[in-house]
Amino acid sequence: MNEALTVRKTGQKTAISSTVNGGVPRSAYIHIPFCRRRCYYCDFPISVLGNKTDINTSAMIKNYVEVLCQEICATPALGQPLETVFFGGGTPSLLPVPYLKQILTVLSQHFGITSEAEISLEIDPGTFTEDQLQGYLQAGVNRVSLGVQSFDDRLLQICGRFHTQKDIFTAVDVIRRLEVPNFSLDLISGLPHQTLEQWQYSLTQAIIIAPNHLSCYDLVLEPVTAFGKFYQPGEKPLPSDEMTAKMYRTAQQFLTQAGFNHYEVSNYGQPGYQCRHNRVYWENRAYYGFGMGAASYVNLQRFTRPKTRREYYTWVEQLIDSQGKIDCSPTPSGDQLLETLMLGLRLAEGVDLSVLTQQYGEAILNAICQSLSPYSRQGWIEGIDQQGKKLDFKDINDFYRLKRIRLTDPDGFLFSNTILSTLFKNLSELECLEV
Repeated sequence: MNEALTVRKTGQKTAISSTVNGGVPRSAYIHIPFCRRRCYYCDFPISVLGNKTDINTSAMIKNYVEVLCQEICATPALGQPLETVFFGGGTPSLLPVPYLKQILTVLSQHFGITSEAEISLEIDPGTFTEDQLQGYLQAGVNRVSLGVQSFDDRLLQICGRFHTQKDIFTAVDVIRRLEVPNFSLDLISGLPHQTLEQWQYSLTQAIIIAPNHLSCYDLVLEPVTAFGKFYQPGEKPLPSDEMTAKMYRTAQQFLTQAGFNHYEVSNYGQPGYQCRHNRVYWENRAYYGFGMGAASYVNLQRFTRPKTRREYYTWVEQLIDSQGKIDCSPTPSGDQLLETLMLGLRLAEGVDLSVLTQQYGEAILNAICQSLSPYSRQGWIEGIDQQGKKLDFKDINDFYRLKRIRLTDPDGFLFSNTILSTLFKNLSELECLEV
């Protein structure tokens, strides 16, 4: 098994404290499901349009946006304006500008959007024009995330991507000419047939482009995807576990030396350019989710919408009939603790132990200490005391002196699956976490 923590772009949430969990959502995720084709590694809920735009395609998009806006309007507004909005997919850059503007208008009218809100849009090379991107910016988008994945044409073809390296540079030129205020770029390592040299080349090209933010994901083999059916983890033509670990360390070395802060296991930002919306997930603050397959976390309740358009449309009709009531269950407190640790440890600053103590009591610290102290001795996790100094911990007496715990970079991040598996096993066995 690959020890490098595999990362999904969406769908992972956690809990930090009762105050945070019970807070009013100030973020919204909007799922735009349309794609030209399905990439061979993708298992997200999408609708494939093909290469042409015709009357039927236009009607499909129009209908989806109308239903999406109906869902937004049927969702109770809890009193706080949105501070982040994220359009994910799918390929949101296939959405005509008037429809994106319509969605933002409905969000603003129903929930409110602050003047300083981060409004992000995922875009793919070869799917938008300069006029189109200008329209997105005028509608309110102030952050774009370009789905590059690789700068190697052969690897792009192997992945089933729609674009080429030439399309990437064309897209970057448009982004630069329009002076997009916040620009992120995505790359994937561990691809079939990918070499270390190809990975280094992609990293080098990304550094030359100099976006404000970079996400470097390790390939995830989901069973329902083409890659999941074609390949087995650790077997050729996939890179070996040792090679994917080397790719991870190479990214960390290249990007931190280029001035990027490694603030999350797979994310790097120039100073001041961490993704505000994704931090909502990692810190488990409440958020709305809208659209086919989107997840939400409101009032300690999690809910994922149906993953096909037909089922989603039926569900929205039922939502309207039920006056905005969603049938879902609160997250058990034990699950909240495990999620707090899982996602909090993804961040470079780690987890605040005083928050855990306040929410779950001091007894839980002993179990956490017993689970993590072996990895402290291995140099994979470290403590931070009240004065901000690093402290290795061997027993509960050392642990009580800590304010925070965090994974080391890069080894702690790289072996986080092993660390978290031990932590989950030990904490799940505690009676205090039984529901």
